[in-house]
Amino acid sequence: MDKIYYNGKILTMRYRDAAEEIEYAPEAVLVRDGVIAAVGKMDEIRREDAEYCDLEGKCLMPGFIDPHSHFIMNGQMAMWADLSDCESFEDIVRTLREYQKKAGNIKAIIGFGYDHNFLKEGGHPDKRVLDQVSIDLPVFVLHVSVHFACGNSVVLKLTGIDENTPDPEGGKFGRLEDGREPSGYFEETAMHVIFRRFTQGTEGITPEVAEKMQETYLRYGVTTAQDGATTPAEMAALVKMGDSLKMDVVAYPMMSDHGEEMLHQYEEYVGKYQNHVKIGGYKLILDGSPQGRSAWMSKPYLGGDPDYCAYPWMTDEQVGRYIETALREKKQVLAHCNGDAASEQFITAYEKAVGKTGVNDDLRPTMIHCQTVRNDQLDRMKKLNMVASIFVGHVWYWGDIHMMNFGPERGNHISPAKDALERGLHVNFHQDTPVTRPDMMHSVWCAVNRISRRGNVIGKEQKISVYDALRAVTIEGAYEYFEEGSKGTIESGKRADLVILETSPLDVSENEIKDIKVVKTIKDGVTVYER
Repeated sequence: MDKIYYNGKILTMRYRDAAEEIEYAPEAVLVRDGVIAAVGKMDEIRREDAEYCDLEGKCLMPGFIDPHSHFIMNGQMAMWADLSDCESFEDIVRTLREYQKKAGNIKAIIGFGYDHNFLKEGGHPDKRVLDQVSIDLPVFVLHVSVHFACGNSVVLKLTGIDENTPDPEGGKFGRLEDGREPSGYFEETAMHVIFRRFTQGTEGITPEVAEKMQETYLRYGVTTAQDGATTPAEMAALVKMGDSLKMDVVAYPMMSDHGEEMLHQYEEYVGKYQNHVKIGGYKLILDGSPQGRSAWMSKPYLGGDPDYCAYPWMTDEQVGRYIETALREKKQVLAHCNGDAASEQFITAYEKAVGKTGVNDDLRPTMIHCQTVRNDQLDRMKKLNMVASIFVGHVWYWGDIHMMNFGPERGNHISPAKDALERGLHVNFHQDTPVTRPDMMHSVWCAVNRISRRGNVIGKEQKISVYDALRAVTIEGAYEYFEEGSKGTIESGKRADLVILETSPLDVSENEIKDIKVVKTIKDGVTVYER
């Protein structure tokens, strides 16, 4: 049956600024067979046999599009001990013990979400802390950034890591005060080795977990999400979920983890949805976390070693080969770049690969995070039509930490949305779930206000308008996925992926935007979440 949405504020997001949107002011939207059939005046849209959906003054918008997160990982971590509220090592030990008690017969005790920046001790809970939880079972805890982890003595013994184990390329094993004995702290690529061994994998993602995993996104109005850095096991899990998916998921296999093989194995998913799943291209991780001081910088961090700039995950030669492969296959590449040295590596490698291969197609390479990208680099990104996918929530969550790590000049330039927009780049916002919740209204609020946890304004010159921020979570997300013709705006012929908000973000004070709640999420014309 046809549905007509009316009697509310309808934001189509089809314009470049709010003035044009307000002037257009459509009265109703007609949805037929999962597609937007008409938008305009009620007299033009009225149908006798339609179902009339009274918005009661609420706001109808395009469904939000997540341009970077970890869909399957979010499901995995929902099964582990939640350490996000822990404020001390004592809290971590108590939470893990309670988790073990409730979980019963388990092979490993796993936790996620601690942040050393906000622990009383100001450090990571190494084996000396985690041995207090158990000396019989492996105990493994993952940092909120998913770039660091810690394990107990059992983890070290089972993995064979001892004083003679060298650091892997692109990572570090922590050492105790003698500089030799492993502490149980794992950084970057060292963490990934341990992560694969001691996490429960995807087999624990039951239909019930899958339902909760999707609701995490749907309750915030997200109708398209990403599985970034997809492993073979995670891709198999997505395919297995099949008809149980209520939303679209775009997967990006890691080039360094059988990525090319996966694109051949799942050829029918490449660039085309099958049961709500498609493969968008490839993913690369080039560095670490700025709040953890492992993002690769061109100039040193403040405090500590005066020469410390962190380090890359891969060599220039490795990155160059991967990008050349992607270009020859005419596939999109998403690259994790937090530090400006990592940004430089990605941009330079892409420029060289275009010159070497002669492939200059519209592949929309995307820089993920963009925390410390410089303006001269934004200029070069524009020439490559490189999308800036910005984790703008960093301003709130770790803005004060960045100011301490980088000083005012670099600290105020984190998440430089305004400078990127002024250069004509396509800019979208993500939350890197499960690192933070996929709360698009919070990201919009961050971009508009740029307020930190401590109430400081971080880079006021990078504030953008509410309308530009709303575009970043709708049509600009669709652009990254080559889906701007079918998603991201309310226009005739596009998929009826919609969200109903309590009120229009254009009608409240800028500080109230984060408090706007999602009332209903609609995917292909069907309500998939209702508050």
